Amino acid sequence: MTASAEQSCERIKGFQSPQGVDILGMLFAPLTFNQALDLLVDLTRGDEQAYAVTANVDHVVRYHRCPELRSIYTKADVVLADGTPLVWASKLLGTPLPERVAGSDLFPALCGRAAENNLTVFLFGGDPGTADRAAEVMCARHPRLRVAGTHCPDYGFEQDQAASQNAIDIVRTACPDILFVGLGSPKQEKWIVANRAKVGAKLSIGVGISFSFVSGDVRRAPRWVQRIGLEWAHRLIQEPGRLWKRYLVDDVAFLVLVFRGIIARFLRGVGNSPRGKE
Repeated sequence: MTASAEQSCERIKGFQSPQGVDILGMLFAPLTFNQALDLLVDLTRGDEQAYAVTANVDHVVRYHRCPELRSIYTKADVVLADGTPLVWASKLLGTPLPERVAGSDLFPALCGRAAENNLTVFLFGGDPGTADRAAEVMCARHPRLRVAGTHCPDYGFEQDQAASQNAIDIVRTACPDILFVGLGSPKQEKWIVANRAKVGAKLSIGVGISFSFVSGDVRRAPRWVQRIGLEWAHRLIQEPGRLWKRYLVDDVAFLVLVFRGIIARFLRGVGNSPRGKE
């Protein structure tokens, strides 16, 4: 975390470890959902352009496989645990996180906090028209919410210099306090890190498919499915062609990482026991 994030963390009651807890190599902020909201709002009052990550199992796997993404996640001001399996793993590894802090829950909740604190928001990305519809829903839910703008760039815009600059100009002109980026991971994290200083938003946060959930274009898993850690299966059923490899092939590596972590914890315990020191 940056110095500004650490100072913000220190002002949040109950957050005893501003440096975060190590879960399989990644540092996560051990925050409840409401504490995370407090921190994110607090970061909008800083002097720097803050950046938050809601990391799930995919992020942890990429962290170990891709040096570029490892650097991007390390640069984040705060990393939140977006995944029930991550919370379960943290307990098995002896570094428990209090609860899941999902990006898809943070988006609408943070819009509510923005309305209460007179902060402007910008919705960037999503499918065509989705950000506009999500903004309408949020404004109806929070009449005081100030939406600085929305923009849905064409697919592959980041590879087109003119389209990329146009997107930056649109956000910079709107000058939002909070920039929600719904480009999917890791594309959204790469774009934020590359452009957050250029767009000038006080806080940027990747929210994946959240605009589609809020607008009703995509149905989210029921709460009971989320609680038992099977939201990924619900997503897989909805988009099998796009998600099968991620969930059924790539993410198996997470189980291997957790197993190794448990073994390492056990061996440390044996080494620190009185008998192990003989």
